Amino acid sequence: MAHSTASALPIPSARFGIGDVVRHRLLDFRGVIFDVDPEFANSQEWYDAIPEELRPSKDQPFYHLLADNDEQSYIAYVSQQNLVADDSEEPIDHPAVESLFHAFDHGKYHLRPEHRH
Repeated sequence: MAHSTASALPIPSARFGIGDVVRHRLLDFRGVIFDVDPEFANSQEWYDAIPEELRPSKDQPFYHLLADNDEQSYIAYVSQQNLVADDSEEPIDHPAVESLFHAFDHGKYHLRPEHRH
């Protein structure tokens, strides 16, 4: 039986996983991933607020991060193309880290058992 090919391009697979520590490629912040969307799943208003020259494609994984920088901690939503692995092995300074993760080992956080699916 012949396989037909879909006309749509396949969505790239996620490069990072829950608990991975990453750094933004362009902006000065890092974070730990706590959720992954296989493709863009935020509001159009949020997307339109990104300057057009920096606006990423929607058909790639997007990551929810517990993020921090020198001034504050916050939740960030970032496209895969704008993330790189953080190899500093430094923990993330975010107040929600301890409620989601129980251990930080070799640069990676481990999800608390009650949050695993």
